[in-house]
Amino acid sequence: MKNTFDKQAFKEKLEAQMNFPALYMFKFIVQTGKEHEVAALLPNNNMELKSSSKGTYVSATIKAMMGSSDAVLDVYERAAKIEGVISL
Repeated sequence: MKNTFDKQAFKEKLEAQMNFPALYMFKFIVQTGKEHEVAALLPNNNMELKSSSKGTYVSATIKAMMGSSDAVLDVYERAAKIEGVISL
């Protein structure tokens, strides 16, 4: 079963909870070796990595100043193109 993502509802929540521009924290989980693909989403920002206990997956956290809810959504849409990525 494929999860559906309500882009408009997420945008409304972002706009209700944040005043843009704002510092936003992105969290992703990818297979080890795909960290560079996540880093490319926001290349001018520091990325914190944490490996899973078996070293198969990596949790990536990136804090970035975002100008709008549309900019946040754009990052998530580009992230969805990374094979096997989980956005948190």
